[in-house]
Amino acid sequence: MKYFRRLMWFIASRLLVLALVGGLCVMAFYYAMNLSNIQIILKDGMARRAQYVMGMESAGELNKYFQSSFLNADATILSVQNGTSPYQNYTVRGIDHRIGMGFLWVWPWDTMCRVEITESIPRIDGRVRADRAEAIIAAYGQNAIYPPSWQSAKYRATLTREGGQWKIRSLALIE
Repeated sequence: MKYFRRLMWFIASRLLVLALVGGLCVMAFYYAMNLSNIQIILKDGMARRAQYVMGMESAGELNKYFQSSFLNADATILSVQNGTSPYQNYTVRGIDHRIGMGFLWVWPWDTMCRVEITESIPRIDGRVRADRAEAIIAAYGQNAIYPPSWQSAKYRATLTREGGQWKIRSLALIE
């Protein structure tokens, strides 16, 4: 009986260690999956937002990355819809969009996360539209043939998981 009890304790302890290691592996997998999904959504979503503001994308692409409540309230997106965007008189061919992210921790069962991001566009390739060139140069000077620079900003992004997919719910300007 003594040897049987030792054998059972040996098997049970090894099964417990194996279960703990397996659980840690599953948690690490889901953390990595959520982290990569959030990074992709933020990087691509913010790039699509900037491209939409500069006239390079349609509004339909934004629904993949942002909640509709955010799209209806974002001042930058609304400026395009209202015709007050500073890029409406320019043809933009390309941008150098960059995102920097702060630390992020997401448990596998979380449905919401917050992360601080820094967005910048150091280079915009474009020119004033030919039909508006004379009026823009007369109003703003010779340097107005190039699009205005993008205002770099630091945001606190809130993302939520809807149907297994992360979407940006809000962006709060920090600086």
